[in-house]
Amino acid sequence: MNCWEILGIEPTDDRQRIKQAYEQQLKFASDDEALKLSQAFREATGDAPVADEGRNDMPSQSDQQDRRQQPEAAGQSDRPLDGTEGQVVREVVIQIKALLNDSARSQDVGIWKAILCEPPADQLPIRREIARQLEPQVRPMAENGSLPTSVAHFLGGWFEWFSLQEVAQQQEERPYGETERAEEQADQPPQLVNFWPAVIGWIVGLAILASLFGGMGGGG
Repeated sequence: MNCWEILGIEPTDDRQRIKQAYEQQLKFASDDEALKLSQAFREATGDAPVADEGRNDMPSQSDQQDRRQQPEAAGQSDRPLDGTEGQVVREVVIQIKALLNDSARSQDVGIWKAILCEPPADQLPIRREIARQLEPQVRPMAENGSLPTSVAHFLGGWFEWFSLQEVAQQQEERPYGETERAEEQADQPPQLVNFWPAVIGWIVGLAILASLFGGMGGGG
């Protein structure tokens, strides 16, 4: 399946059309689908040419993405938000900060999507202002593993923090046996490594005592 089939549109050079298709698909995407959408978006817009992947002398995909998006982001964020849009931003930011204070609900990517993807919060100027206000708090939490990889994947695509998606993917690919085994061992009771030698010593001690008391009884 090529990038256009993943995005659900015909091949086009219209970047805005590609972004609209990407954003629409992302609203209902699972974790794996979000990653595929991100890769399809990059391929369709030319931000991550397949031929350049894996070359050490090329800038990273996140660096390419940041450089290409800076002029576009600046042009679209120059327009100040009106009063209604500003109120939407404030309400969404309040909801997200409340979500971060709930350790259980903040692990559910569905709740993040329900808050951030609800119109009109999904409109690009509003979304970018929300991203600007939340980035200092939310992005570090997602990068250091305080949020699940599913949430990090979604936030990376929704807010165009593509380097965050790469971090989340690396966390998913981490071999089993590091944090997981440490957590399992912490839950287990201490192992009695010297159990059998202690039992044998105890039995020998009893035998010696029995022989001593037997000898004393016989001598009496």
